[in-house]
Amino acid sequence: MKTVKSRIIHAAMRLFARQGTMHIAVSDLAKEAGLSRGTIYNNVTNPDDLFQITSRMIFQELRDSVRASLDEDEDPALRIATLIRQQIRRVHDEPDWGRFIALFAMTEPQLGKFWAMEPADIIRKGLAIGRFDVPAYQIHSVTTLGGGAMMGSISQVLQGTVTWRKSGSEIAELYLRAMGIGRREARRLASVDFDPLPRLDFSEVAKGLTGPEAMAGSN
Repeated sequence: MKTVKSRIIHAAMRLFARQGTMHIAVSDLAKEAGLSRGTIYNNVTNPDDLFQITSRMIFQELRDSVRASLDEDEDPALRIATLIRQQIRRVHDEPDWGRFIALFAMTEPQLGKFWAMEPADIIRKGLAIGRFDVPAYQIHSVTTLGGGAMMGSISQVLQGTVTWRKSGSEIAELYLRAMGIGRREARRLASVDFDPLPRLDFSEVAKGLTGPEAMAGSN
């Protein structure tokens, strides 16, 4: 069962994604969440911080979900392919999440951190064991390339111009090839069965919020 804080963040994410704005009315949020305005104020220290709070929680939830789903000892090439396909599938499974990412990931540092950090860590491990063939100084550019491909894929899946299966496999294959994996192996790795990310749930990450962006109360 979702906590009150989780319900608020889910509702805020949906409104930000649908309205395409970083500011939403508390009355709209209360209606979307099925809560009273008083409950919103009791759980949100400052409603003006809701966009930053939502972005931070989306980053934390995605990071935690991905880390829990990927095996640290697994082939780095397979991990990268799976990470890409998991996120593209989630766009299909959770379209409001996908819309939020598509609208704000390129300009909101909280969200951009994920694509800068998680793939880079996997790539470094792959370079250390000779799995990838790219210069270490190009890691930042490689992750930028992947982030841009992800944004394009997200837009196509949301528009219904391509299926998440086709887009996820093709983006993963091309990304692996850019890092020196042969075509046949890249295609094989990009078609391996994988477990999807769990349904979006902010309940756990909401408990750990601290600092100026923290939500009030104990729900």
